[in-house]
Amino acid sequence: MPTIRVDDSPAALAPDAWNRLLAASAQATPFMRHEYLQALHDSGSAVAGTGWQPMFLSVWDDERLIAACPAWLKTHSYGEYVFDWAWADAYRRHGLRYYPKLLVAVPFTPVPGSRLLAVDDASRLLLAQALRGLAGETHASSLHVLFGDPADQAALAAAGCTARAGVQFHWTNGGDADFAAFLARLQRDKRKKIQQEQRRVREAGVVFEAREGAAISPADWDFFYRCYQQTYREHHSTPYLSRDFFARMASDMPAHWLMFTARRGGDRVACSLIALDPQRRAAFGRYWGAVEHIPHLHFDACYYQPLAWCMAHGYQRFEGGAQGEHKMARGLMPTPTASSHWLAHPAFADAVNDFLAREGEAIAGYVDELGEHTPFKTKSAADAASSRAGES
Repeated sequence: MPTIRVDDSPAALAPDAWNRLLAASAQATPFMRHEYLQALHDSGSAVAGTGWQPMFLSVWDDERLIAACPAWLKTHSYGEYVFDWAWADAYRRHGLRYYPKLLVAVPFTPVPGSRLLAVDDASRLLLAQALRGLAGETHASSLHVLFGDPADQAALAAAGCTARAGVQFHWTNGGDADFAAFLARLQRDKRKKIQQEQRRVREAGVVFEAREGAAISPADWDFFYRCYQQTYREHHSTPYLSRDFFARMASDMPAHWLMFTARRGGDRVACSLIALDPQRRAAFGRYWGAVEHIPHLHFDACYYQPLAWCMAHGYQRFEGGAQGEHKMARGLMPTPTASSHWLAHPAFADAVNDFLAREGEAIAGYVDELGEHTPFKTKSAADAASSRAGES
């Protein structure tokens, strides 16, 4: 008979056993590696003191780990990117308590991927059911599993959760050998705009350097963190992640990081950090910041430089992060995402489920509409351009 365990730190679970479950998952990402989650904990970035009380849930068959997920009891909704502030406000206005709530996610990381790690679907369903049980035992108002993969969604639906649709903007490799070939596939106005933006950055005297893995020095990480803090300061907010977290990334997961540093006159002026999944040839835009304003530098550092790097290194996907229709004009196309939710209060559950159904229909229509405004040349336009090139 499988047994269920709840631990207050990822350290209670063997890294090798956890990472084996992750490696077998359909949509594994570096952000679900044991090292990443442990760094969030040990650096004080996602702990009870910051409103993230760890409750790592696992399912065991004797001594064998057969399913596990990172869970937190939350006292707020910051750092999640699937917004339920309106739900919390509705609870408050009705004199009800919304927090704590039980959350399964990667803190501060809106990257879709596997969340319920399991050796098979039966074990995943056990884990989903155990999450429902844990929500009841902790007197949580609700359960939320963010940006899960289809296997997660199926298990959670069977456990009584309702899906919530979302959309992000991702680039997938269309066979482009380099950035010039990518630009050639874009419609003329989109291509000219990108070329103009990059030209303005060059005319400002900015050059980029890319460093990967162990080649990223402590000084590089220090400057990155200065930029990271500046971005939050400009938004009158406080950084979620500590400098110690990034020090742990440099030491424990160096192969998963790529850093672009912008220099002008030899001085660093901006930085963007990209996460890498070398095995699956995927890259993820994570953080950016600048110590001075230079027009269009954000687009170059966060999209054009990473896309060019991906093409040059045979990467097949680049995820630009949450939200942002402006990414479409830069070749990142709408991609559906999903999360799963369960509310304990019957009346609120009915209201939220009705809302999610209507929201899902609206998002499906929105994605369809966006698809009609592709930044790429249509086949007929591309054929005509090829024909003209052949005649000249």
